[in-house]
Amino acid sequence: MTELPPSAKKVQDAADALGLAVQIREMDRSTRTAEEAAAACGVAVGQIVKSLVFLRAQSKQPLLLLVSGQNRVDEKAIAVRLGEPLERPDAERVRALTGYVIGGIPPFGHATALPTFIDRDLLGYDVVWAAAGTPRAVFPVDPQVLAKAVGAEAISVV
Repeated sequence: MTELPPSAKKVQDAADALGLAVQIREMDRSTRTAEEAAAACGVAVGQIVKSLVFLRAQSKQPLLLLVSGQNRVDEKAIAVRLGEPLERPDAERVRALTGYVIGGIPPFGHATALPTFIDRDLLGYDVVWAAAGTPRAVFPVDPQVLAKAVGAEAISVV
């Protein structure tokens, strides 16, 4: 097995610390978008975990949404649920909060502890694939196990 890039190794260490038995795979092509990841992994787009960082508009508190690759977040519905509108931080802020570049953000192991919510649609799969620190590193995981490990609250995002 080849050595993982430093960012992917950081994700593997974070998974180990959470008790998640995952094996990170570095793909020979990009997994930056949900569509690219699905093609590289040979799975449906819905099985790809998009790790999306948002800020609560008034409090500026960050949060993480783990979203099925087939879904677009209904920001207004989430705002109603959270009692505060959402805004998207720029790429620099996302990297500062997570420690990772967009397209490689894992669902855990971030520079800042982020309250996490998981798309209910992901929980309908036996296995989902998430980014592992780089735009070419991914890992498969049972979404129920992932949600429990990261303390994610299941919500509808659409």
